[in-house]
Amino acid sequence: MELTRRLPGWATFAWLVLLKDLRIERKSGEIVATSGFFAVLVAVMASVAFSTGENRGAVAPGVLWVSVAFASVLAISRSWHREREEGALTGLLVSPAPRGAIFAGKALGVTLFLFAVEALVVPTTALLFSLDLPGLAPGLLLIALAATPGIAASGTLFGAMTVRTRARDLVLASVLFPLLSPTLLAAVAATRELVGGAAIAELGDYVVLMGVFDLIFWAGGLGMFGVLIEG
Repeated sequence: MELTRRLPGWATFAWLVLLKDLRIERKSGEIVATSGFFAVLVAVMASVAFSTGENRGAVAPGVLWVSVAFASVLAISRSWHREREEGALTGLLVSPAPRGAIFAGKALGVTLFLFAVEALVVPTTALLFSLDLPGLAPGLLLIALAATPGIAASGTLFGAMTVRTRARDLVLASVLFPLLSPTLLAAVAATRELVGGAAIAELGDYVVLMGVFDLIFWAGGLGMFGVLIEG
């Protein structure tokens, strides 16, 4: 009786791609270290620029999310740069892994990297702008959980599109930032309201808006990734 080998399921393939990226990052620390340092540097420079005046707390939400936005481009670019090295991307594409599973694994990895960057830049921004971090922490966590998956999904999708281009960082930023504008603006507005004393329950509209864009970016990524990566 001949036994038929079964291929792993969709979720298993996604987990294997995620695990690959996490193992590489654990050994090198390249993405979190470089992106985190860049985000913290942006926050420090902004704090120096706004070191005086009563509006320091008012500019903190913008500084926080601008830092995250620019760091996300760096993180996404480095994540896909790894796939170019030694034919790793070709290996992924010739494997039996569904294209959607490859996208999901890469996007989940970028999401975790961005959470790590935010874990560095949020306390730094709170310290530099004299924010009450313990009181703001639950609300900031909610905003980060709502905003970050969408940033990671859209970045992963268009990072795949630009991975073979020479000026991929410039192209990625040019394409990504306009798409992320609704998510980033909602995150900034929600953080501003939170810093201004709003309760977490009052942030519901902003969280819902970010959640809608998360669904759009993830659905678009799962549906379009195969076309873009092989185009």
